[in-house]
Amino acid sequence: MLPVAVSLDETIDHAPSRPVGLSSEQKRLALRNALRYFPSEWHSELSTEFSHELESFGRIYMHRFRPQYHMRARPIEEYPAVNQHCAAIMMMIQNNLDPQVAQYPHELVTYGGNGSVFQNWIQYRLTMSYLSVMNQNQTLVMYSGHPLGLFPSDSNSPRVIVTNGMVIPNHSSQDDYEQMSAIGVTQYGQMTAGSYMYIGPQGIVHGTTITLLNAARKYLGISAEQGLGGVVFVTSGLGGMSGAQAKAAVISGAVAIIAECNEFAAKKRHQQGWLSELHYDVQNLLDRAEQAKLNQEAVSLGYVGNVVELWEALIDRGVCPELGSDQTSLHNPWLGGYMPAGLTYADGIKALKDDPERFRDEVKSSLIRHVKAINTLSDMGMHFWDYGNAFLLEASKAGADVFAEDGSFRYPSYVEDIMGPICFDYGFGPFRWVCTSGSQEDLDVTDRLASEVLHELCESASSGNRLQYMDNIRWIENARLHELVVGSKARILYADEKGRRGIASTFNEAISTGMISAPVVIGRDHHDVGGTDSPYRETANIKDGSMFTADMSVHNFVGGSFRGATWVSLHNGGGVGWGEAINGGFGMVLDGSGDCEKRIHSVLSWDVNNGIARRAWANNPGSISSIRLAMDRIDGLSVTLPNDVDERILRQYFG
Repeated sequence: MLPVAVSLDETIDHAPSRPVGLSSEQKRLALRNALRYFPSEWHSELSTEFSHELESFGRIYMHRFRPQYHMRARPIEEYPAVNQHCAAIMMMIQNNLDPQVAQYPHELVTYGGNGSVFQNWIQYRLTMSYLSVMNQNQTLVMYSGHPLGLFPSDSNSPRVIVTNGMVIPNHSSQDDYEQMSAIGVTQYGQMTAGSYMYIGPQGIVHGTTITLLNAARKYLGISAEQGLGGVVFVTSGLGGMSGAQAKAAVISGAVAIIAECNEFAAKKRHQQGWLSELHYDVQNLLDRAEQAKLNQEAVSLGYVGNVVELWEALIDRGVCPELGSDQTSLHNPWLGGYMPAGLTYADGIKALKDDPERFRDEVKSSLIRHVKAINTLSDMGMHFWDYGNAFLLEASKAGADVFAEDGSFRYPSYVEDIMGPICFDYGFGPFRWVCTSGSQEDLDVTDRLASEVLHELCESASSGNRLQYMDNIRWIENARLHELVVGSKARILYADEKGRRGIASTFNEAISTGMISAPVVIGRDHHDVGGTDSPYRETANIKDGSMFTADMSVHNFVGGSFRGATWVSLHNGGGVGWGEAINGGFGMVLDGSGDCEKRIHSVLSWDVNNGIARRAWANNPGSISSIRLAMDRIDGLSVTLPNDVDERILRQYFG
């Protein structure tokens, strides 16, 4: 029976209209592609509705088929699944679409402006239906949100295999993507949106906290024992990344000023408690920031306005923040990821829909102005880094002054300068888990067990690794106090291979004894040691010329599938945008079994050491030492290591 049509719920934030300029033939194709999901007797009514969506929104979301129940991560026993592992995946999908978690939940966008779980609501319904009936000898195959179907496999195979946006390289431009997405044949899964591993804003909170602490140590000479009291950090974005920067700055002890032009998003983060204060007048905001700096307050100050205007106000005031960055979704520059200076948010949304060419021109002009302000403040003493969301990349395309004399970007990616050499090269990355019971008690147990594992590893760690262990011990022991959970009962910390295996194994044992009441899902952000090939972010510190290759992420995806992951994913794109990265990820259900124990060590050892080995071959010193230690420790691990080459020999031939 055809569900009743529903109107848009105006109480939540909606994705901006994304007009693409399809030809009549392409529009007919988009409509045909949407209608093929339904019996022919429904086509007449649905065609009117879907064509209206296409013209109005630039996409066919099939709003009529959006479930009317409360979308949230339920306890695992509430899911009508034959296979417990499939029930866990159903839970993870619903968490990604929870209005408290997702950026545009009714457009199936979890974060980043266009990071989608599915293209439309019938895909969601079909996927949940397949997951509810499949058994341990079947695998569900997902093509960019479309459930291709159940295929025979066996109990050792992944339950779900996900790909998003995997198109022919010569058709991997932003314009190609927008057209293919509009006609309903691909989607941008971001990193963890379309692979069902998003744990809400907590993930980026921890990554940002680690980045801020290490940036302060590197650029400002602040010791590990010191907090960031009196340090001012200026950035932008409270929407797609859910206020994570605000929370991370407070945890670090800094004064954060975050600009957000979407008032709805800013108010949401303030109401959630992720943002300390909300300001509308930039001069009053700067007065408050100067007071907070003087008092060394740990506070986040939100500015409802454009970040370009904020940077310029700082210059006019003669105030130079110590640290600066940008977390705007510039991987999506033309369809609402970046709002140009000089336009209100409402005017920008209107221009995007009515005059997309003018909107593009306004974005380019704004980026030039944006970079000019940052350059001025940098000359005054501010330390700025690109957060890897394609800010410098898109600014360079717009003609902004972002290049150094040697042709490289004037500012480093935070991975290139901070996270890569300090964390990723040594195997430290964003390990995460979700308690499928939905129980706070279970989450508390996992916090305690993870802390115990890290304490034990810290005792025998090298000095550099010990610092990372200590940061993460402090994080996990204070995690509940910071009220980080939004959506599923989840946690994240940065751990190396030994830490991940130790924590997962301890959890599995605790599940077997009943100390933890239900299975635990483990995974990671794709933003990690070995999961992502991305020359402007995750692999920005790869300097052997291989930064544009994608062997590592593909091998990560394939290797996880036959080593025992519950589901695996491969994406075109990530935090830097469509065509700029390849992401490989996995999810794994810990069920307390002996078989699971074997899978833990096989999957996690590979997942990390694949990345360390690639980084070692690129001559990254930290990775060379890390993989040597791993080979000494792990039977059967033997990797190719580079030999040193005397620079004088090279210059003898090529100057």
